[in-house]
This record gives sequence, C-alpha cells and structure tokens, in this order.
Amino acid sequence: MVPSSALCRMQEDFHRRRAASTTLENVRLLSISAAAAWAREALVAESREERQVHTRRVANAGIATEPVHAAGDDLSLSENPDRGFTHP
Repeated sequence: MVPSSALCRMQEDFHRRRAASTTLENVRLLSISAAAAWAREALVAESREERQVHTRRVANAGIATEPVHAAGDDLSLSENPDRGFTHP
C-alpha cells in the first residue's frame, strides 16, 4: 500500500498531538520521532502525487494533439511519459 499525502499528514498530526498531551518523556520522544517520520513520508507522497498528475497531463495532451499517421503506424504512447509516441 502506498500512503497518500493526506494520510501521512493525519498521522503526523496525531503523533504531534500525542507528544503534546503526554506527561511521559519516553512517549513524547517516540511520538516526536514518529511525527518527523510521517512528515518525511508526506513529502515523498506529495512528490509522487505531483509526478502522477504531471504524467497524466502529458499523456492527455499527447492524445489530444495526436498527429495524423499512415494506417500502419503505431499510435500507442511510449512507456516513458516524457517521450511521447512510440516510433515504428
């Protein structure tokens, strides 16, 4: 399972609130550490989500502006989103 940035931020917030509300030092330290880990994971998730949006945008733009080809040409998209269409 790949966590979303929203889930990561919710977990980060949960652990920060837990650290603020406890009187036990070991619980506070562990919660602060967990919150920091969730914050790092949220940054990774946000980057991944932005990349997915960009990939979809590029793929949709490629389909909308598809050049006219001869009947036998391969019109499928390349597996590399930044490369456009495949070449025969």
